[in-house]
Amino acid sequence: MKVPSLKRTPRLRAVLVTLAFLAGLIAEWTLVSWLKAAALAALGVQLSPYISQVIDLVVSLVLFGFIMKFIGKAFFNWRMTIFTVLNDALSRIARGDFSVSVPVEEADDDIRENPVLKVAVNINQVAEALQRMEAMRQEFISNVSHEIQSPLTSIRGFAQALREGGLSEETRQHYLTTIEAESRRLSRLSENLLRLSSLDSKAHAPVPRRYRLDSQLREVVLAAEPQWTAKGLDIEADLDAVYQTADEDMLNQVWTNLVHNAIKFTPTGGKIGIELRLEDKQALVRLTDSGIGISPEDLPFVFDRFYKADKARSRTDTSGGSGLGLAIARKIVELHGGRIEALSEGLGKGSCFAVRLPSAEPYLKAPEPASPDTSSELGAEQGAQPDTVQSARWRLDG
Repeated sequence: MKVPSLKRTPRLRAVLVTLAFLAGLIAEWTLVSWLKAAALAALGVQLSPYISQVIDLVVSLVLFGFIMKFIGKAFFNWRMTIFTVLNDALSRIARGDFSVSVPVEEADDDIRENPVLKVAVNINQVAEALQRMEAMRQEFISNVSHEIQSPLTSIRGFAQALREGGLSEETRQHYLTTIEAESRRLSRLSENLLRLSSLDSKAHAPVPRRYRLDSQLREVVLAAEPQWTAKGLDIEADLDAVYQTADEDMLNQVWTNLVHNAIKFTPTGGKIGIELRLEDKQALVRLTDSGIGISPEDLPFVFDRFYKADKARSRTDTSGGSGLGLAIARKIVELHGGRIEALSEGLGKGSCFAVRLPSAEPYLKAPEPASPDTSSELGAEQGAQPDTVQSARWRLDG
């Protein structure tokens, strides 16, 4: 069966068809009158004007009925062909065949005014979306299988070596440490998959509350002190005092992921900067590092799940991460109506992650004087918190 291309008859064409139809009716009436007059003249019969007009009307209506029946049947068959095509497309989608496409010659005005055309376009859009989702699902399964198989292979190999014996105590401890590390990697992968699944299904919606965002960022940096101290990193923060209305626990996961990524991919003696600004009732957090950077080819995909499974594996091979941290961060930010983006001038030139969140407001209350212990812990310049209530700039040296 030849699949018709669905399109709406333009207005001009519709007007011309209507005019042609009326002209046909006039021509038909004229033809009937002429044939009747010729027949009566041939038979030598004369009729009254009234009877003559009745004959013209009856014959014209009968002829018109036959013509409309023919046109209606042709139009009905064309319509049934269209609905058959649409039904076949829906049936294929229901069976899992998302490559279906209904041929449509579309224009914006046509789609708005023709319901059949709108249905066809919607079917094509649904099929394309499902096709993309299916491709993502297949890729996701492949990546999960790879991420699970890799540590299991290591664990199995080292377990077999331990079973065979004949190893020195140092080698034996090294193998056991590796097995423990790979087990933790599997555990983190499982936790991240469950967390991402929960975010996707919106099983745990954000529970917003008002809190100090700048204080949260300080706490996240201080919690990672053992990591950045071990690498001798220079941490600088320039934070406006900002109140944020959001789910504090969820955003804590975002900052933790970003800070740990920056620490992982910044070489020893490097620098990490954290900046918090309030712009148009939105909180803007920028986290920059002097690390290995991101290539322009990989930059659009850094928030994809299992990003490290692609060409960017060089950025994550030594981290032992699952490749889900940035995907989780983006999902949480989007659930809050915000936006996250990654910036980098290329490999070896560091990177910057910027997060913009709505529902932010300035902190207007004057801060309490900082205790000596707090000033010492934060390593504030000149041993005290800044006088301004708008921002606090402090520095941590590893």
